[in-house]
Amino acid sequence: MPEYHGNVKVGGAAQTHELAHLMITKVAVGPMDNNAYLLRCRQTDEQVLIDAANEADTLLRLIGDGGLARVITTHRHQDHWEALAAVVARTGATTVAGRHDAEGIPVPTDQLVDDGDHIAVGQCSLRVIHLVGHTPGSIALLYDDPDGAPHLFTGDSLFPGGVGNTQGDAERFTSLLNDVETKLFADLPDETWVYPGHGSDTTLGTDRPNLPEWRKRGW
Repeated sequence: MPEYHGNVKVGGAAQTHELAHLMITKVAVGPMDNNAYLLRCRQTDEQVLIDAANEADTLLRLIGDGGLARVITTHRHQDHWEALAAVVARTGATTVAGRHDAEGIPVPTDQLVDDGDHIAVGQCSLRVIHLVGHTPGSIALLYDDPDGAPHLFTGDSLFPGGVGNTQGDAERFTSLLNDVETKLFADLPDETWVYPGHGSDTTLGTDRPNLPEWRKRGW
């Protein structure tokens, strides 16, 4: 398998990041170049999908015959749940979303999660981190690898080069940047690998020096 770099494109091949206990497969789907992530526990083979964003057929091929335990939706924006109904109908997966965004997701949420909750992926675990600003109930998901660097799925709250869109709302921007600084950058090491909702991956160390600039520019 080629070395993981996280640069995927719609219509192109998926990329798999092989960790000691967890397999992370990234694929780009849909007209807004959304990233979807399929996680598989290497010990139990249980699978969990982060953001059934679009192209249900693509996602179902990725899931294959291994079944799907859960689909986690990082936030309520439509481009992150376009394929959710179809994926759930085919797999029977449990739906998971942040408590304060669930009402904006048309597929009913089976499991509401809050800051600090944990979501199982077989014998692995994701910690829920609530980030307010891009939406009221956006969540990031942290896999704290016992044998390596942490892995962080940020939805649309953090990208290479800045935080997510807050539509020019200064209060929302300040809220999001404060949460990203205190809950992500202050709590996690530089080698933390960041998997965003669109585009290429990054690390916290790459972007840490830019936090003052982000706050100054206001977006």
